[in-house]
Amino acid sequence: MSMSVGEGISSMRNACLLACGLLLAAVSVNAQSSPNRFTASSGAWSSSQDGQIQIADGSVPSSAALPSAPAPEGSAAAAQSDDENTYHGWHGHDVVQRLTFEGGGGFSAPAGDKAYITWGGGFLVGGGVNINRNLAALIEYQFLDNKLPGAIIAEAGATGGHVHIWSFTIAPMYSLFPKSSNDLYIVGGGGFYRKVTSFTDVEPTEFCAFYYCGIGYAPQTVGHFSSNQGGFNIGGGYQHRFGGLYGEGRTRFFAEVRYLDVLSPAVTTQPNGLGTTSVAAGTKLIPVTLGFRW
Repeated sequence: MSMSVGEGISSMRNACLLACGLLLAAVSVNAQSSPNRFTASSGAWSSSQDGQIQIADGSVPSSAALPSAPAPEGSAAAAQSDDENTYHGWHGHDVVQRLTFEGGGGFSAPAGDKAYITWGGGFLVGGGVNINRNLAALIEYQFLDNKLPGAIIAEAGATGGHVHIWSFTIAPMYSLFPKSSNDLYIVGGGGFYRKVTSFTDVEPTEFCAFYYCGIGYAPQTVGHFSSNQGGFNIGGGYQHRFGGLYGEGRTRFFAEVRYLDVLSPAVTTQPNGLGTTSVAAGTKLIPVTLGFRW
C-alpha cells in the first residue's frame, strides 16, 4: 500500500515537471518569434506604400523617394487659350465684359461742289459688342445740325434755314493695332437716315420774364419738308487707350473722320407757301468727331 502511494506521488511530480518544462519552452519560442512577425508586418506595410522602402529606424533613403507629380496635360494650351480670349480688361467668354459704348461730338463740313448744305455741328452715341481683339459691331445714333446756303434761303423767300439729320446705323469697326495703347481703326456702315429741311423768319413772339410778359421777335420755322431714306458712312480714326502699363485699359479717347452720304431724293417744292425751292439729290457731308469709348 505504501509503495503504491509512493509511486503515485512520484508520477504526479514527474507530470508537473514535464508541464512546467513545456510551458517554459512555449514562452521562449513566442519571445523569439514576435520580433520576426513585427519586422515582417512592418515590411509588409512598407512595401504597400507605392514602392517606398521603410528601414528599421523609419528613415527613407533619398534614392527611394517618389518622383514629383507630372504637370497636368493641357495646362499650356489652356493658358494660351485664355490669353487669346483676354482683351483689354475682359475675357472672351464673359458676354457682359464684351460690351462697349461710345460718345462724342464735333463738326461737319459739306462735301462736293454743289452741296446745298453748309457747316454745322452734331453728336454721336452708340454701343455694341467686341467680337474679338480686332473687330467690334456698333449700333450708332447720330444727330447733325447744319445751315442752309444763302442762295437756297433767298429762293424760298426766308431769312434763315437749317437742315437736321438724324440716323440709326450699324457700323463695324476694325482695329489695326489692338494690343497697342495708340491704335488706328477703320469704321463704316449704313442704315436709316431722316432729313428735315427748315426755313425760318423773324416773327413776333411772346416771352415772359418773372412777372412780366411781352412781345419780342425771334426766328420761327415758317416752312419745312422732310425725307426718309437710307445712307452710308465710311472712315477711320485714331484712338488712345488709358490705364495699365501697356495701355490695356478699356477707356479710349478717339478722333475720327468719316464720309457720309445720305441718299436723299431731289425735291422741288413750295414749303408752306414759300417760294419754289429746288434741292438736288443726295446729301454729302464729312463729320469730324472727338469722344471716348469704354
